[in-house]
Formats: sequence, structure tokens, C-alpha cells
Amino acid sequence: MPQHWLYLEPRNALALLVAVLTGFQPALASQTAQAAPARLNLVIVEGEGAINNIRQRTAREPIVQVTDENDRPVAGATVFFLLPDSGPGGAFAGGGQSLKVVTDNQGRAVMRGFRANAQSGKYQIKVEASYQNLTASTTINQANAVLTAGAAAGAGGAGKLIAILAVVGAGVAGGVFAATRSGNGSSNGTPTPPVTSPTVITPGTPSVGGP
Repeated sequence: MPQHWLYLEPRNALALLVAVLTGFQPALASQTAQAAPARLNLVIVEGEGAINNIRQRTAREPIVQVTDENDRPVAGATVFFLLPDSGPGGAFAGGGQSLKVVTDNQGRAVMRGFRANAQSGKYQIKVEASYQNLTASTTINQANAVLTAGAAAGAGGAGKLIAILAVVGAGVAGGVFAATRSGNGSSNGTPTPPVTSPTVITPGTPSVGGP
């Protein structure tokens, strides 16, 4: 079977190659434009309002998510977590006050390695995200506090003591009131003890009553 070969001069072959590549450029540019987000959103997933235990030096790891204008996750974005320079707060491993994290396929970044310091109080963690010349920022509110079982037990014991004193006080007040009423009913002002009828139990059908 005869074979037919197409021969092109070098200059014609080069012109054909340029024409083919030029034709693909608009399509590639369109795909790149579609992949680039128009806006970044920074959402707090976990850690907002957390109270860290100073005694145990434990802290909840904040998690944020970076999304685009259509709420789709943005992978590969750079996220910075910034801690307060002084006062309540803490530090990362090595004593640093900032942490750099790159978002995963779900657009999430986790603030790992944070340890609360020994100062009680509220503070804010600043979060900044960037991707392809786009930026977004937010703040995470947390607090350090001393949380111990002994403190809670002490508070409970004090509450019970107050309740007991209140009951005893009410009983004493009731006795004084009864004595005052009895004293007003006597002629000489001396409190008269209340008169009660004896209880009689008779054999046969059980009955309880006066004589």
C-alpha cells in the first residue's frame, strides 16, 4: 500500500506550529481565569469563645477555612495566626507569637502548638489569609481562666452552708412568732403552752381521735 508523505519547508512548519499554539492560548487563559477566585472569605470553624485552662496549660486548636466568592474551598492559601504581644494569651512552640499555615484541600488551616500562658483574661487571635493577591482577615476571641475541681467544690459547699443557715433562721423566727402569739392570748403576759388532746387508740377497728 503506497504511503503519502507531507513535506513542509522549515519556514512553513514553523508558521504552522505558531498558528496551532496561538489557537490554544485563549482556551488556556480562559481556564486560568476561571480557576482564580475573585474574593476570599475567612470563616472560623472552631475556637471562637473557647476558655483555656491555665492550670493544665491546655487550649483548643482554632480552625479556619478559606473559601472563594462561591463558598468553594481554596487550597494552597497562606494563613497567619498572630497572638497578643503581652497580657493574656500564650505562645507557639519555641516561644513564637505567629504561626504560618497553608490550607489543605478543604481550604482549612489549624493553629497547632498553642499553649496558654498564666495570665487570666480575654484576648483576640488575629488571622490573616492571602492567595493570588487576594487577602482576608478575622479575629478569634478566647480567654484564659483558672478552672479547678476544688474551686467548684468550695463554691458548692458555701452554697449549702448558706441554705442551712437560712433554714435555721426561718425556724427561729417561726418559734418567736408562735411565742408572741401565745403571750398575747394570756391575761398576765406569760406565754401559755398550747393545749393538745391526748391520742386514744382502741382495740378493734383502728381509729384515732379525741377521748
